[in-house]
Amino acid sequence: MSELIRIGPEATSAAADEDDRFARFRLIGWWDQPRLAAARVLVIGAGALGNEILKDLALLGVGNVFVADRDTVENSNLSRSILFRERDRGRSKAEVAAERAVEIYPGLRVRPFTGNVVYDLGLGVYRWADIILGGLDNREARVAINQAAARAGKVWIDGAIERLDGVARVFDPATGPCYECTMGENDWKMLEARRSCALLSRGEMEQGKVPTTPTTASIVAGIQVQEAVKYLHGLDVIAGQGFVFDGTHHQSYLVTYTRRDDCPSHDADEPVTVLDSGAASTRVGDLLDRARADLGPEAILEAGRDLLGSLRCESCGEEEPVFASLGRVTEEQGRCPRCGRHRTPSMFHTIDGRRAELLDMTLAAIGIPPWDILVGRAGWERRAYELGGDRDAVLGPLGSEK
Repeated sequence: MSELIRIGPEATSAAADEDDRFARFRLIGWWDQPRLAAARVLVIGAGALGNEILKDLALLGVGNVFVADRDTVENSNLSRSILFRERDRGRSKAEVAAERAVEIYPGLRVRPFTGNVVYDLGLGVYRWADIILGGLDNREARVAINQAAARAGKVWIDGAIERLDGVARVFDPATGPCYECTMGENDWKMLEARRSCALLSRGEMEQGKVPTTPTTASIVAGIQVQEAVKYLHGLDVIAGQGFVFDGTHHQSYLVTYTRRDDCPSHDADEPVTVLDSGAASTRVGDLLDRARADLGPEAILEAGRDLLGSLRCESCGEEEPVFASLGRVTEEQGRCPRCGRHRTPSMFHTIDGRRAELLDMTLAAIGIPPWDILVGRAGWERRAYELGGDRDAVLGPLGSEK
């Protein structure tokens, strides 16, 4: 006669725990899975690093992710990006990566954004996020993220890879060095060349490719996400430091950065007034009037980003008023319709009321993205205005998250 095996409550509980998707994580004494489920993470870049970051976030059970990228999937991405397939070529990287991340963890809520993060991603998303992770390949985007993170008062974790090497860095602008503090004179010269170039050469510069491998991407992204998990749990992170990985000799070490006293990218926007209106429904003149009512008649508005005001052809001597986000102006639009040569963009970032043609335009019409933040300033007094009416449209399903 076979022996009757009785399963007590302890065994039943153990079996149930083992069936829990995150059971092994919970064995870590300080681990808080509900905290990760409630976390809000902004991921900028959905290429090799971004794929690995999203894969790790999904495996860890992070609940809310906003992922932004401007590019589409190319054949060369398939050897370095775990979430892309051959059938995805030509599709938005952000959308494909979001779909595949949800396949890994159906409990993940993710919102893809396809666009230029320098010009077309509003600062409201940065304020929404608990932590920001960057997987980028150019200085201009890193500087934009660094400034946005500082204005939102948020920590961000940068990742960079080249050949077999890489680095992961944690920046907390409020208390320590930021990304701009790490930039040398040559970095700034290269950045200025990129910013000041005409539209045609800007497009050509954006075609630069960085040699990378999927192995290095997985290492650097793993460190980025691990630091994010530690930060979300209130543990110490390598703030103001960088984890450098030498893949040729398999050595790694920490470097410590120094905060520059003259660096302007450390102050958060405060106080912040959340408006009910959005970029497409707010007149420039109305927001300027609001700032002057709050701060005095001399107040001006600061966009916090470069806005296109006109395109000038040096050959023809003609200048065409063009108000738009520079990130949405194509190379073809940048050419002179008469001679075909590229035109020089004229930029502005402050609004003082002297350009009367602006006042009746909406903020969206002059290039302000949805859910952005503009700052009113009168002398040293400042007040930030968040275009809160765009929040739900930008966040989509993440907007209902409490």
